[in-house]
Amino acid sequence: MSKATPATAALEKAGIAFTVIEYRYDPAAGQTGNHAAASIGEEPARVFKTLMVLVDGKPACVVVPVAESISMKKVAATFGGKSAEMMPPAVAERNTGFRVGGISPFGQRRRVRTALAQEALMQPYVIINGGKRGYLVRLAAADAIAVTGAITADLLA
Repeated sequence: MSKATPATAALEKAGIAFTVIEYRYDPAAGQTGNHAAASIGEEPARVFKTLMVLVDGKPACVVVPVAESISMKKVAATFGGKSAEMMPPAVAERNTGFRVGGISPFGQRRRVRTALAQEALMQPYVIINGGKRGYLVRLAAADAIAVTGAITADLLA
């Protein structure tokens, strides 16, 4: 059994195979996703960040490569909305049950619509936050899709 977080507990409950990767989280690192990729010696294209957004005022989750930016227009269109904006950090923490820097698409307090960047399908595996700062999980993109009910889409700017 792994050191359980709500994220890893959700993966285990779903029978998803994953590996935990821990690193020293540095809040002063700026681009924490790029810092995480460098810290674990992994290609940034395989390390994904979890962003909480509001599409027409409704919460949604997008998971994209750490070195990339999202297109709010594409995010809105993906979820059938007209506009999208970043969710305020305090709202994201309240909705997910995770702290900013440790938000995972797995095991969120309230399940929301989720989209995974289509680039994930080109990778042999993806690495996504495991529910706390400095705590990642490596798994197959197909498994990430299965456990979150995510759609894959073109989300990048």
